[in-house]
Amino acid sequence: MKKITLFSDGSALGNPGPGGFGTILKYGNSERIITGSDTHTTNNRMELLGVIEGLSALREPCEVDVISDSSYVIKGINEWLSGWIKRDFKKVKNIDLWHRYIEVSSSHKINGIWVRGHDGHIENERCDKLAKDAAQKEKDLIMEDK
Repeated sequence: MKKITLFSDGSALGNPGPGGFGTILKYGNSERIITGSDTHTTNNRMELLGVIEGLSALREPCEVDVISDSSYVIKGINEWLSGWIKRDFKKVKNIDLWHRYIEVSSSHKINGIWVRGHDGHIENERCDKLAKDAAQKEKDLIMEDK
């Protein structure tokens, strides 16, 4: 089973507001960057969507270290998800994305690792910039349409 490292960060300009995510997949010396955005979203949705899109890009079952500064995403993956499933996601936000996460993660062995944001972690800083740039681009597109 391949060992992949997935770094991801999300951003929203306003909460809710235009948002973006930046994800970096690493396998050995290979790297793939994935970004995306939404016109009206929250930071937590973008944090989770970045992980989902990164996992969706994998073509075979892998062992994946998911590295994020989002305690919402990491605790969701490592601690809360099994309880949410047992309670049928009662009182849980972003149910649609958590269902997508379950779907795209099912063939992988996932290990969530939290890192402190804005603390000099190279890939986390890169993902933060990718996410903010994607959110700003989305905001700029919205302003052009007005």
